[in-house]
Amino acid sequence: MVIGEHRPAEIIIDETALYHNIHTEQQRLSAGTEMFMVVKANGYGHGAVQVAKVARAAGATGFCVAILDEALELRRAGFVTEPILVLGITSISCLPLILKYNITVTVSSIEWLKQAIRQLSDKQLTNQLRFFLALDTGMGRIGLQTKETVKQFSMCWQAAQTKLDFQGVYTHFATADESDAGYFEQQQQRFATLMSALPKRPRYVSVANSATSLWHQTVEANLVRFGIAGYGLNPAGTLRKAPFQLQPALSFTSELVFVKQVQPGTSIGYGATYTTPKTEWIGTLPVGYADGVDRRLQGFHVIVAGQFCQIVGRVCMDQLMIRLPQKMPIGTPVTLVGTEANLTITLDDVANYCHTINYEVACGYSARLPRFYQA
Repeated sequence: MVIGEHRPAEIIIDETALYHNIHTEQQRLSAGTEMFMVVKANGYGHGAVQVAKVARAAGATGFCVAILDEALELRRAGFVTEPILVLGITSISCLPLILKYNITVTVSSIEWLKQAIRQLSDKQLTNQLRFFLALDTGMGRIGLQTKETVKQFSMCWQAAQTKLDFQGVYTHFATADESDAGYFEQQQQRFATLMSALPKRPRYVSVANSATSLWHQTVEANLVRFGIAGYGLNPAGTLRKAPFQLQPALSFTSELVFVKQVQPGTSIGYGATYTTPKTEWIGTLPVGYADGVDRRLQGFHVIVAGQFCQIVGRVCMDQLMIRLPQKMPIGTPVTLVGTEANLTITLDDVANYCHTINYEVACGYSARLPRFYQA
C-alpha cells in the first residue's frame, strides 16, 4: 500500500512510552518468568519491527505474531535468534519456510502434527520443528480440548521426538480483563486438568496475556505474552484500573488543508447529515475512513489550537470536515489522538464513542498513514 508521505497526516509513536510499559511489566514478573512481546497486526498499528526493537531493549526475550508472514518480517529485519511464536494456524505447506527461518508454530490438532511428521520424514528435512501446543480451555478458538486428545498428542510427539522440538504450551483466557473472576477460574482449572495429561512440562508454559499478567496471579507458568498493555493501552478500556501507569505510545496528527465560511442552511458531507444552523467556519482534514478514521466519528471532536472542534458531516474515505470557532489558517495543526495544550483525546475516547475497543481503533489505522518514531 502507498504511504502518504506527501500529505500532512501521520502517526507518531513515543518509544519512551513503549519502553516504560514493557520494562515496568518485565520488572514485575517473578523470577524465572520470561516475556514475549506480541507484535502481531503490525504491532497493533504501531509498527512491528520498531516495537520489537524497543521491546528487546526493555527485556522481552521473544515475540508473538498471528501469521507466518509477520514472523518472516521480523526475521528479515534482523531478529535472527529470538524465538518468534506464530499464534494462529499455519498451513502445513509452509513447513520448509518454517524450518528455514526457525519459526515456532502453534499446534492445535493431532492431524496437523501427524502431517508435519510425515513431511519431515518424506522430504528428509533435517531441522527440528519448533512448536507450542495450544490448549482450548474456554476461549473457543483453537487448541486441544480434552485430556484424551492431549494424551494422543503426547504419544504422537514422543514417537517422533527427534524431528520435533516441543518448546511450550499455552492457553488464552477469555475474561481476564473482567472483575468477575468466575469464568477465569474455570479456565484455570481446565488448564490444570489438560496439563496433567502431559508426561512432562515443556520449557515454556504460558497462560498470561496482558490482562492476565496485570490482574491475576497464575501458578505453574513461566511465560507472559505481553500485548496491548505494552502499547500503553488498558485491556479493560476504562472499566478497570491497571496496577501501574500505562503510557499510551500512539498519537495521530494532521493539518487543516482547506478552510471556508459557509452560510446558514449549508449541508456538509455525504447524505447531507449536517446542515449549518448559522454562519460557520468549516475546516477540511485530508484523512478519512481509508486511513482508519471510523465513519461513526461524526459528532466526535479533534483538537485545533487548544480547542475541541466537532466533526461535522459523515467522515469521507479520504477527508473529513470540522466546525471551527473562527477562521484559521491552512496548515494549522490538528490532533486526532494525543495531547495538545491541556486537552487530550485517547484511543479509549475514540473507541467509546464508536462503541468498540481500543485494540480495534489502533489496529485500524492503515498503512497509508506514515509512522514516525521519537525517543
